[in-house]
Amino acid sequence: MTESPRRLFFALWPDPALREQLAAASAAARKHGSGRPVPADNLHLTLAFLGNLPVERVRCVREAAGRVSGPPFTLVLDRVGWWRRPGILWLAPGSWPPEIETLAGDLWQSMAPCGLEPETRPFKPHVTVARRCGRARPGPMVPIEWPVSEFALIESSAGQSGARYRVCDRWPLEKI
Repeated sequence: MTESPRRLFFALWPDPALREQLAAASAAARKHGSGRPVPADNLHLTLAFLGNLPVERVRCVREAAGRVSGPPFTLVLDRVGWWRRPGILWLAPGSWPPEIETLAGDLWQSMAPCGLEPETRPFKPHVTVARRCGRARPGPMVPIEWPVSEFALIESSAGQSGARYRVCDRWPLEKI
């Protein structure tokens, strides 16, 4: 029997204390818009979306991630925004440290031997807090400092109440 492909992505995955802050900011942001809220347990910042991968490629992806290194950094989420066309309400940094773009780029570069093509759209770090927002008037937010010391491989699976995310593996960022 052939195993089903796995829907995977690399992300910054918040610890429980940060997750509480993100959930509070998400609730405040949604007061300014409509849409379906992202469950607090699913809040994250995507670094590289891989899509549905055959099981035999997952090992290659994990090995590739193990070759990625970089220093820890701090990300400050201080903006609420809305992308009308996809109907996404989000939290994001007004500016971000170069380390996050380097991390995302290095992940894609490391996966080239796995047959994965890098994302062609510009990297826009954000945390999606609601989907299917027909309208929104984003307001100000209390900044959230996110000390980033690792990245994770996440699996997404469909459930009766929507997508469920599971951490498959984590890799530390270390001072160089």
